Amino acid sequence: MPLTVKPRRSRNIRIILTVICGLLPILLGLAILHMQAQRALQQSSRQTAAEALKQFELMLDSTAAAARELLPLSGRRCSEVQLALREQVTRRPFVRSTNLVWDNNLYCSSLFGDYREAVNPGDYAGGQLWLMNGNPVTPDTALLVYRLSEGRLGALTTLDGYHLSNMLRLIGRETLLALRVGDHWLSADGKVHAGEPPHLPVAPTRLTSQRYRFVVESGYPTGETWRYMADEYPPLFSLLVFFGAIASALGHFLQKRASSPSVEMQRALEAGEFIPYFQPVIHGASKSWAGAEVLMRWNHPKEGLVRPDLFIPFAEHSGLIVPMTRSLMQQTAALLAPLSASFTQPFHIGINITASHCHDLALVADCREFLDAFKPGSVSLVLELTERELIEPTQVTRQLFEQLHGLGVMIAIDDFGTGHSSLGYLRQFNVDFLKIDQSFVAMIGIDTLSGHLLDSIIELAAKLDLRTVAEGVETTGQSDYLTAHGVNFLQGYLFARPMPALEFMNALAAIK
Repeated sequence: MPLTVKPRRSRNIRIILTVICGLLPILLGLAILHMQAQRALQQSSRQTAAEALKQFELMLDSTAAAARELLPLSGRRCSEVQLALREQVTRRPFVRSTNLVWDNNLYCSSLFGDYREAVNPGDYAGGQLWLMNGNPVTPDTALLVYRLSEGRLGALTTLDGYHLSNMLRLIGRETLLALRVGDHWLSADGKVHAGEPPHLPVAPTRLTSQRYRFVVESGYPTGETWRYMADEYPPLFSLLVFFGAIASALGHFLQKRASSPSVEMQRALEAGEFIPYFQPVIHGASKSWAGAEVLMRWNHPKEGLVRPDLFIPFAEHSGLIVPMTRSLMQQTAALLAPLSASFTQPFHIGINITASHCHDLALVADCREFLDAFKPGSVSLVLELTERELIEPTQVTRQLFEQLHGLGVMIAIDDFGTGHSSLGYLRQFNVDFLKIDQSFVAMIGIDTLSGHLLDSIIELAAKLDLRTVAEGVETTGQSDYLTAHGVNFLQGYLFARPMPALEFMNALAAIK
């Protein structure tokens, strides 16, 4: 009996110790990722609130300017000044209506002309702003009223709540964002609520405007930290499991796994196994080829063609993405440069970059070498800035983007609207293109909210004089919708799938 029991106990202990060794790095890694996720969410929440506060102040600047111009007209007959009131509505963006007040009595409106209504200064936060749930004209639409008063003179200008709620949806897509004025607050669905906004337990942020009487509140609901980790860190979870397996495996398994993924990828880079695939980019109006996005594929000698989602995140995390991108650019130049003399107009070539490329100025030299391989003016190099990692606006990054623009290289924000820093990138890096994420394109004609967001992105790009590229176009209906709304370029399976170099060059030669 002891001969059977003792080995069984020893085996059980070894199993327990193996499990403990495997769990320790996983639990420690999860704790570190949880803290990192909390910091990232806090930073994102603050950036979102700051951007919202800035945009609301810009909107109120327009309404305040209209009120200042109209204040000297207070007291004059409505028939004399009604045209001036309507002129302000026409000239000023976001201003829905203007009104004149004399001795706290509204007597002239841009909407109705002569009008009689008492004005209670106590309704206005700090005597300046009043967030209403509607008025007799639009009873179910939020309204923000700006009040300017000097003695008996007064002017009221109103801002449509649609613009406010639309900005809350656009900026706060990843967060819970609210605009608070006095005892009322506006949510992203356009509803005005009384009392305190609901408590946001994760990354709560409250910013108060120094110029107007309003507050922006931002944050996330319970459990958002774990949801963020599940969305942002899947490759790292795989690494934790990988390290746990290493810690708990036997000696021969350790030696078998000693060649880490980074070593294998370094070997593959030296062997030239990372190759370019090309997906055509189409002119939205003419449907002719405008260029192509260059995509990286791993042609593994044993596994065959490896999907990019299985190795790109780890390449970014390990820092190998920089030499891999450099190799991709060199291969692309070697393939397409001999054809550049036949290009009748600049051929759009898009290449993805990440935060790893922005740590120094080496990317400038890579782009200069790439462009020098082509006939001058024959190609337009577009670097597509992905948002899987946050790019900090340092002196180096600013210098990098300035030198890239000096070379004629254009910058695009990839998957715009899905990352937590897109609006910040627009302000900091002077981009040229917005690439609309395929999730918005896929919902054309299906989801009304996504359609509004898509229209808002297209409108934002037009106002900022940015060109747009829509990804993931798979149906004629999507193509027609995007073309009708002025999207410059289209990309997706409707036109062509990513293809290897030889197939792409044959297709390119066939359309010349």
